[in-house]
Amino acid sequence: MSCLKSQEMRTLAPELDPLRIGTGWKPEDLSKPQILIESTYGDSHPGSGHLNVLVEEVRKGVAEAGGFGARYYCTDICDGESQGTDGINFSLASREMITNMIEIHGNATVSDAGVFLASCDKGMPANLMGLCRLNIPAIVVPGGTMNAGPDMLTLEQLGMYSAKFQRGEIDEDKLNWAKHNACPSCGACSFIGTASTMQIMAEALGLALPGTALMPATSPDLLDFARQAGRQAVALAKMDNMRPSDIVTMDSFENAILVHAAISGSTNCLLHIPAIAHELGIEITGDTFDRLHRNARYLLDVRPAGRWPAECFYYAGGVPAIMEEIKQHLHLDVMTVTGKTLGENLEELKKNGFYERCDKWMQEFNKRYGCNVTKEDVIRPYDKAIGTDGSIAVLRGNLAPEGAVIKHTACPKEMYRAVLRAKPFDSEEECLDAVLKHKVNKGDAVFIRYEGPKGSGMPEMFYTSEAISSDKELGKSIALITDGRFSGASTGPVIGHCSPEAAEGGPIALVEEGDLIEIDVFARKLNIIGIAGEEKTPEEIDKVLAERKKNWKPKEVKYKNGVLRLFSEHAASPMKGAYLEF
Repeated sequence: MSCLKSQEMRTLAPELDPLRIGTGWKPEDLSKPQILIESTYGDSHPGSGHLNVLVEEVRKGVAEAGGFGARYYCTDICDGESQGTDGINFSLASREMITNMIEIHGNATVSDAGVFLASCDKGMPANLMGLCRLNIPAIVVPGGTMNAGPDMLTLEQLGMYSAKFQRGEIDEDKLNWAKHNACPSCGACSFIGTASTMQIMAEALGLALPGTALMPATSPDLLDFARQAGRQAVALAKMDNMRPSDIVTMDSFENAILVHAAISGSTNCLLHIPAIAHELGIEITGDTFDRLHRNARYLLDVRPAGRWPAECFYYAGGVPAIMEEIKQHLHLDVMTVTGKTLGENLEELKKNGFYERCDKWMQEFNKRYGCNVTKEDVIRPYDKAIGTDGSIAVLRGNLAPEGAVIKHTACPKEMYRAVLRAKPFDSEEECLDAVLKHKVNKGDAVFIRYEGPKGSGMPEMFYTSEAISSDKELGKSIALITDGRFSGASTGPVIGHCSPEAAEGGPIALVEEGDLIEIDVFARKLNIIGIAGEEKTPEEIDKVLAERKKNWKPKEVKYKNGVLRLFSEHAASPMKGAYLEF
């Protein structure tokens, strides 16, 4: 057994033992392997409201394996609850604050290993960043997904219902029905948004037990896996060379990005995976995603791009089933928290009844909704892929020299290659108002700028994207381009993370009404190709942009104190991951 650092702490700090006894620990607990149990538990939203039940299962597992588990909390906020308000500006910054608190928790009193529980958009990537920064043996317990509501209603459809109500297409009773039934249980939102994507990424990186990502939060299987994670954390504490830096390599990240392509994961993953990699000294950029998505198979028929709610992902076999389909492209020799390689884990799952248990739950789902969904309906076989070029593309050009991101699987084919007229707005509120009042026309390239990390914290443009994509005419004839980001639930012709951002004087800040904007997903291009409706040569465009840059003046800093002032001063480029640089 390796020397346990927690026992070294006891000799250095004689106050430690009596303080822990005062907390309720028994004297015999003091000499056991100490396991940090870190979660985002809180009453803030459904993704975290149930985590303490899982925490207690983890504690039982830790105790069964001869360890002692100490509970630590740093709850997260809900992007959905703050959507459309200034509260959403705090969302991305919260990832950094949670990461910092995990660092503080783990270093102020040293533990021998950790179990990290989270479900949602910022809580999950923050815990992944935090455990990598601590670099103690660690295992993740994903908090799972909520069930779908009646008629398979799921939360991402609320944007559509809201936009239809605003346009007078449905009455308030129908809107309220959707509001009251979209979230029938705890867990992450039931679609492949950022929360679901990042749970899947935790497993794909080898940091969660095989088959645990995106299980229904109401499933007894999740309780069993949480207890198993507690036991495994004690085993990891006694092993050498099983820290995150030993497990997660560039090959692990490539595996995760290939899984991201197969599930049509959230574009926000391009903020989170580079930030997680940064904690380990590994460089991942948008170009890494673009390279691996090219020619990758897109297999998952789950909302928002597909048909089924997210609980069906687990019923179809989850991450292991996805990996089996793309096995030929994966690095199967990477290590995982089981102490075995990815290839060994996949073989073991075939033998231990995992897929049979998943299918049993699929049959229960079919009875509930009176349908006949099969595994192949949810996770397509490799040779019957939904798409063959991944799910995202990184576009570059004189409008986005550092890159911009589009989820082309959720974009109408009509917008893959287009030339549009620029219609810029300096805030989402102005833009949304114009869209809802029909002041935006076919053929417009609608810009929302000064919404990047340094501009306003990089909020989501969810309501505007939904207002556009749910409009039968606009959804296939205009594009929304921003230096902000989008919800994982966003669909339609939307391009985000445009870098450099407007607050730094990036070209997006220089766009004027009537400029001609070229979008070419196939060629990965995003350019200004004309002025005042007239096409110009690249040299002429460069000259105009240089002149505009001379006359450009930075906007007054939006936040003059607090967290968002700190974030705006130190956030890296969106294409790097928007982590804090010092």
